Amino acid sequence: MPDLEVRRLGRTAMKPRALGLGGGHLAGPEQTDESAIATVRTAIERGVNFVDTAPDYGLSEKRIGMALSDGWRDKVYLQTKVGSHPRFTRDWSKKATNWSLENSFKALQTDYVDSVLIHGPRFDIEEPLGTCLEVMLEWKDKGRIGAVGVGVRQPEFHKRAIEAGVDIVLSFLNYTLLDQTLADETIPYAIEHDVGVIIGSPLGNSLLAGPEPIQKEESFGATVTGLHDEDGRIIPSAVGSYLDPAVYPPAHAMWQWCKDRDLNIRDLAIQFALNAPLKGNGIVLTGSANPTEFEEIYAAATTPLSETVWQDFQGEFGVRI
Repeated sequence: MPDLEVRRLGRTAMKPRALGLGGGHLAGPEQTDESAIATVRTAIERGVNFVDTAPDYGLSEKRIGMALSDGWRDKVYLQTKVGSHPRFTRDWSKKATNWSLENSFKALQTDYVDSVLIHGPRFDIEEPLGTCLEVMLEWKDKGRIGAVGVGVRQPEFHKRAIEAGVDIVLSFLNYTLLDQTLADETIPYAIEHDVGVIIGSPLGNSLLAGPEPIQKEESFGATVTGLHDEDGRIIPSAVGSYLDPAVYPPAHAMWQWCKDRDLNIRDLAIQFALNAPLKGNGIVLTGSANPTEFEEIYAAATTPLSETVWQDFQGEFGVRI
């Protein structure tokens, strides 16, 4: 079983492993602090050295802070975000940005964060790239932040952020077995400008995680607050997610194809994302809710599939590494 490859993140000083740990599933009150801490430390023991979180991930920042105490902080690159704390959601002002950073650093029990991203602007990138980015750069100049970036779906937002001088772009749900549009514009442009790329949600919001992807009608339509914009279109962050009815037929077909061959779609999904055309300039970020889930992801990441599997999958779905 091969080790996780060491990558780079553009012009930043970071040299993370190919697979990073996302903190979105370490958030809920139904989960214990002990389980969350064990998940983070299990990942680190397996060689993961990049941990991501955000202020809107519930208890995630606090629990990651606890997990990284007692000397564990020095073992990882740590990333959080601004603009998504429930107190100041999509408030890009100086006051909100400073407050969010201070609150996150306190929860994470650290004086330094390796990277901070502008989190989830929906319909406009210019305002976040104004005062909010200026504050982040001030913290960077003071040595409190190592690198700055954006976490958003739209390729035009990635391009604009790169033009504004960010170090990292994080996207999600658009380099998976179901959607490879990240490779059309963002990845080549980021590589050209030596900006690091982080690929999020390689399992397609759990549609490619292993269990059968089954539609739940109550997850769609008007019952989900904010799912559609004023023109009735699904908002960019939800396209291709479990909230998008259009994604279920292809996801189920891939799941069934794997099941018929005694394969796990999770293994193909993780391997596919890790083989994105990043030229060593980027990583894959995926979350786990407990140590068992992490071990499954780690096994998928470090156990290559045969050429025959990929040839057959390409013949059926037109996708392969």
